[in-house]
Amino acid sequence: MSQHNVNLVTRSVEVGGRTITFETGKLAKQAGGAVMVKSGDSQVLVTCVAMHEPTKFDFMPLTVDYQDRAGASGTIPGGFLKREGMANERMTLISRLIDRPIRPLFPKTFRNETQIIATVISYDKDAETDILALCGASAATWISPAPVSEPVAAVRLVKVGATWHINPTKDIANAADVTLVVAGTASSIIMVEGGGKEAPEADFLDALDLAQVEIKKIVAVIEDLGRAAGKPRMEWSAGRTPDAAIVAAVLEKGGEPLKAAMGIAGKHERKVAIKAARDTVIAELIAGKSEGEAAVIVEDAKEGWEKLVKKTMRFAVLDTNKRLDGRSPSDVRAIWCEVGTAPRAHGSGTFTRGETQALVVATLGTDTDAQMLDYPDGKRDRTWMLTYNFPPYCTGEARPLRAPKRREIGHGALAHRALEAVLPTKDQFPYVLRCTSDVLESNGSSSMATVCGATLSLLDAGVPLKAPVAGIAMGLIKEGERFAVISDILGDEDALGDMDFKVAGSRNGITAFQMDTKISGVSREVMAAALEQARQGRLHILDEMDKCISAPREELSPHAPRITTIHIKPDRIRELIGPGGKVIREIQAQCGVKVNVDDAGKVDIASSDSAATAKAMAMIRELMQEAEIGALYLGTVKRITDFGAFVEIFPGTDGLIHISHLAHERVNDVRDVLNEGDEVLVRVIDVDRSGKIRLSRKEALETAS
Repeated sequence: MSQHNVNLVTRSVEVGGRTITFETGKLAKQAGGAVMVKSGDSQVLVTCVAMHEPTKFDFMPLTVDYQDRAGASGTIPGGFLKREGMANERMTLISRLIDRPIRPLFPKTFRNETQIIATVISYDKDAETDILALCGASAATWISPAPVSEPVAAVRLVKVGATWHINPTKDIANAADVTLVVAGTASSIIMVEGGGKEAPEADFLDALDLAQVEIKKIVAVIEDLGRAAGKPRMEWSAGRTPDAAIVAAVLEKGGEPLKAAMGIAGKHERKVAIKAARDTVIAELIAGKSEGEAAVIVEDAKEGWEKLVKKTMRFAVLDTNKRLDGRSPSDVRAIWCEVGTAPRAHGSGTFTRGETQALVVATLGTDTDAQMLDYPDGKRDRTWMLTYNFPPYCTGEARPLRAPKRREIGHGALAHRALEAVLPTKDQFPYVLRCTSDVLESNGSSSMATVCGATLSLLDAGVPLKAPVAGIAMGLIKEGERFAVISDILGDEDALGDMDFKVAGSRNGITAFQMDTKISGVSREVMAAALEQARQGRLHILDEMDKCISAPREELSPHAPRITTIHIKPDRIRELIGPGGKVIREIQAQCGVKVNVDDAGKVDIASSDSAATAKAMAMIRELMQEAEIGALYLGTVKRITDFGAFVEIFPGTDGLIHISHLAHERVNDVRDVLNEGDEVLVRVIDVDRSGKIRLSRKEALETAS
């Protein structure tokens, strides 16, 4: 290979018994930073480009896109175009997974448009590419001119039995009792995503300690890569420093009015009051000033006000144990819930906690309703689905309805994971399940309200959950050595706090966990306290839900399909389906039912009409019945030959009456006894290995006489 214009730099690290390699200098050299990350046969190319001129946005314009490529796993995309289309759920969730720990590394005032793209070049199912993409994004950003503060890295941890595995193979991951993706810097954990099969809180604390050791190793390698191949950091505007005198004046004049405004319980009323207090303070400061002076004062005063709001809220909790809405740190807002909200739905539930409300509808379907997933590790059917919708009216806003945003997909995936561990097996409850959550009001953790609402709706639908599941959003306020864990956080507390984490689970343990921190150095002591307070909050919520419904309904909704299962021999499946599906379609059309058959010969008949189900079962049994030696059948002559007559003894099954078995006396011509279309009583006298059936009219006549 020619080495022209190639300055390859490679660094490797062993994690969980497998090697991760970072390469730069060979591919995508015009990008600000480009790194190929390898492990096993998986390879992900990650690039980072930060534009040199700032935008006019008042936020950090960062976009992160993860892209699977069909060719990387040796497949061809479906559809007419034969090319990858819009991001599917997997790609969206991995893009979010990368974004969440990377975004906090940029300066708050950095306004240059920045893009990170991770493209899978080769996919090995035993070296999952999401972790590689996240580590690669950190490395590509670190060696680029983008002004990030430090590298991050991530690992996947799974617990099988009593053993933890790091970045496991697919088979080990599939057997896991706990699965977590943990991201962090060399000194602290900043993001956790995952869940378990009703796992104890101690498992999550152990996982964070294990992850930190491995993350530190990966970060050291990325830093080494940066020393060898990193580019100088770009210059960027830190923004003007507000006038200290203006900020001090805001703090002095605004303290008491702000405290009064913050004491208002209602979200919108509080927001209006806080804005009015701010505007009053600003009006005093700009009185008598020129237009130019006033504009500068307003800008500085608004920044000072933001600091005052944050300080007031945080120290109110630490000093007085009182939050924005008057609750103590561990209090959960008032809960109201009901089931049966939607009478025609198979199951429905409304869950309200304070000013957050979710209406969830559950639907029972058949195997034909399953969602087909076409992911790099293969195609499979998803039989449990949860959709999360966040309409604009839930926050009192008016804006166009569009396709679901990444946030909605991410919140839906979190709620989906929370309930997955408690669903019945297909043998226990042979339905495809789907929940649709519409957030009707939002002021803090609508995803956890969705978990609670989904539990209510599934129980209302008669789904035999292993245990009810509830979720709660927690926050943290930390100043020096002082800290307060707050339960059931409001939207404002989420924005002004240091950490938010969502915990969902049953009374037995955790099923889903998501955490993001804004500070470093959260100790095990703090995490243990937070998890215990979350557990207590979860138990309280479950108690409130139990007052509404505590067990699955004994009877399904009259509008839900009843699934009746029968079994046929696998070698006769083709007969049931028929050429091009003709037979099974005819049964469904005649009976008004859904019929599904699997490769093992299990036939599910779904209908809310018991008579229609019985009719379909009778048709299938008649079609699938087999000839029994010695049994009598009234058949129909289908074909005459010189040596005998072929008789259909039941639909799709013919047998031969040899001419010697037509009558007691000698028969010279078959047509002297039978003609096509005649009904004839016959006895089965033999069925050979190939399935050919020999019939006898003569022996049937003996029985009849």
